Amino acid sequence: MCSPSASLALWAGSWLAGVGSPDDVIDALSEWAPMHLVGAGDAEAATTYGLRFPGYAEGIAGALAAVRTAANAGPSPAAGEERIRLVLPAAGAVAELPARTEFSRAAIGAEQAVMIGTPGSSGIGVVPVVEGPDVLRWTVYSIDVPAHAHRDRGLGEAEYEMREAVRGAADALARMQSLPTRTLEADPRTRIAELIADAARHRYPPEMSERAFRVLESADRVAAVLTVAAGSAPSEAPTAAAAAAREELVRPLWAAVRTARTIAVATSIGASMQSAR
Repeated sequence: MCSPSASLALWAGSWLAGVGSPDDVIDALSEWAPMHLVGAGDAEAATTYGLRFPGYAEGIAGALAAVRTAANAGPSPAAGEERIRLVLPAAGAVAELPARTEFSRAAIGAEQAVMIGTPGSSGIGVVPVVEGPDVLRWTVYSIDVPAHAHRDRGLGEAEYEMREAVRGAADALARMQSLPTRTLEADPRTRIAELIADAARHRYPPEMSERAFRVLESADRVAAVLTVAAGSAPSEAPTAAAAAAREELVRPLWAAVRTARTIAVATSIGASMQSAR
């Protein structure tokens, strides 16, 4: 599992579809941190969902209550639209976020968030932030949920792109290691294995398809290689041209990882919700 937001999106989708339970969501999120703090990011969210503002209360139950309320409010979503959406924003990739909002700024800073509600209606945006080694802070914002952007790629194409990205990430690591590098704390292969194992310890809903699981697993592998590659950057300050070349090398790979993750999560949530109808 790539992030707390992915865990929340997948397990909340399973719960709201009637497949899982609130305890399943809580157990999955507990894998990320033993303590969770939940609060509102604005007065409207505090009033609507009964959350503390300003400040935070201990326990994830408040966030789950807000998720359930937001998911069940508003009109039924149109075909192809879902009430729960994982977003993984990055520089130049923020189109899915509601423009110029506190939620969007927080999501960009965290590089992850979940939007809940019928597209085109009022809902919530939930952003997790690590607060030390044992605490995860969740902030719930009132938002107007943007309409779904049309996706021209499905799970099969995402799986193919991840197979290509695995090779591309290995090539990126090899190229960066060919340059003068800082001393690494561990062998790159060992560190990659550690990162993959850390991602694999997080559980997925049992109804998830094997193909979606493969896509997410491949995305975790590519992300691990790219993370280690970044740690193998040249020990001396690179020239502007060299820095730009490295960025050009890894940017499309990170973009492929984000796209594959959001497609796999959306497909899995959609399948769970469809089975409940």
